[in-house]
Amino acid sequence: MTTEQLKELAAYSAVDFVRSGMIVGLGHGSTAIYAIRRIGHLIRIGQLVNVRGVPCSTAAGKEAVQSGIPVEVWDGRLQIDLTIDGADEIDPDLNLIKGGGGALLREKIVAQASLREIIIADDSKLSPFLGACRAVPVVVTPFGWRSQSFFLESLGAKPALRIDPDGKPFATDEGNFILDCSFGPIPDPADMADRIRGRAGIVEHGIWAGVATDVIAAGPGGLKHMKRSPRNENRDNRSGKNGRQHGKEAGKGGA
Repeated sequence: MTTEQLKELAAYSAVDFVRSGMIVGLGHGSTAIYAIRRIGHLIRIGQLVNVRGVPCSTAAGKEAVQSGIPVEVWDGRLQIDLTIDGADEIDPDLNLIKGGGGALLREKIVAQASLREIIIADDSKLSPFLGACRAVPVVVTPFGWRSQSFFLESLGAKPALRIDPDGKPFATDEGNFILDCSFGPIPDPADMADRIRGRAGIVEHGIWAGVATDVIAAGPGGLKHMKRSPRNENRDNRSGKNGRQHGKEAGKGGA
């Protein structure tokens, strides 16, 4: 199977958890788009009814409308039942690096407001340590962005300002810049996340420690579904230090 077929396989498996009446977070990126299109198809054929979507980006919102998914104007009051999104790198504790598509701020807002966060990927995204394969995107305000770059260097990163194809700094939906920070392997993602977030001018970062409840990864041997206990109101989903206890493989060959 090709990489795109594996992405589609993981996405379709995740959509099996969507039920009529749900409010569903719609992730951003080349894997999540398959889930959006699948949900739209199931709505059109009447298999899903009264499903509303909360897009994690402007692009995801456009895709949802084109796919026939009613889009919720979400102000944070309504509970999101389930979000389906992709990831750039996934460690054995179900910690993630996200933000390759530039929508990490809205993605994390939606994820932390969701009862369940299902991450979908092809198995090339599985990694023994975060940072081993991917840089960590860090969203910064345009004002004073070089100061944040120097700060991230002091934490051991090699930051690079993300540039658009036209040679200008990449701008997020909110108008911020992104520094792609190569740290190398990160042994304690939750600690690094806390160190990054304490700086004024840093809006958000792409380390997701303890946010995902499920990871569905598709490979040549089939599907691997790894689970963490669903969050509740009292759960501190910023800490992934105990994730290995819960992030166990739930099965192969199906979700």
